[in-house]
Amino acid sequence: MSRSFKLGVLAAAVMAAAPMAQAYEAGDFIGRAGVATVDPDSSSSDLNSDALGVLPGAQVSVDSDTQLGLTVTYMITDQIAIGVLGATPFKHDIEGDGAVLGGAGKLAETKHLPPTITLQFFPMPSSSKFQPYAGLGVNYTNFFEEKTTSTLTGIYDDVASGGAGGVVASTDLELDDSFGLAAEIGMDYMITENVGVNAAIWWADIDTDATINAYAADGSRVDSSTLDVEIDPWVYMVGVSYKF
Repeated sequence: MSRSFKLGVLAAAVMAAAPMAQAYEAGDFIGRAGVATVDPDSSSSDLNSDALGVLPGAQVSVDSDTQLGLTVTYMITDQIAIGVLGATPFKHDIEGDGAVLGGAGKLAETKHLPPTITLQFFPMPSSSKFQPYAGLGVNYTNFFEEKTTSTLTGIYDDVASGGAGGVVASTDLELDDSFGLAAEIGMDYMITENVGVNAAIWWADIDTDATINAYAADGSRVDSSTLDVEIDPWVYMVGVSYKF
């Protein structure tokens, strides 16, 4: 038996005996970064004004935005993990909707951060390069930097003055923070031992109580209105993953 053949057999035996490289296993951290789009499936109640009561058809909707998405997964076992979703702040325009405000355009804007924690399940063997996963958890949404537009102020002024103007000089908006359920599905495909590609989709139950205040030129409040807004967005993310 030749020496080269013996060395070949020995090498094959060593490779067969060596443990298969693990894609994901207990104790791993997987960080992901990519492009994340929040696409609200929004609706609202009718505007409820202190001065005028409920105004049927005076509703709002929320548009979409794209930012840098960041997620981290910690593998508790080879198949169970904790996932955290974060992002740079999303900015959304709030537009008129319904029979009364539909077509009015941009009425306000807001920024928000949507940190989400999920318990994730990875069904494939830990040695698989392809790692689909599903998760269920909770979302907390913090709204900040709410701003109204001159369009909204003008609508309030027209209504309050009967079209004569000069009653409402400014408006502001307050949005309550939201807690709700969240669900996700996603997948990683490992290109190397540590680097992979990722795609994921989330759905979050985000509801907020909106308060719009209208003020006269002297700063006195002319009216306060409320809306129940359901944002309930789909979040889509595509990016890269790295196993630590």
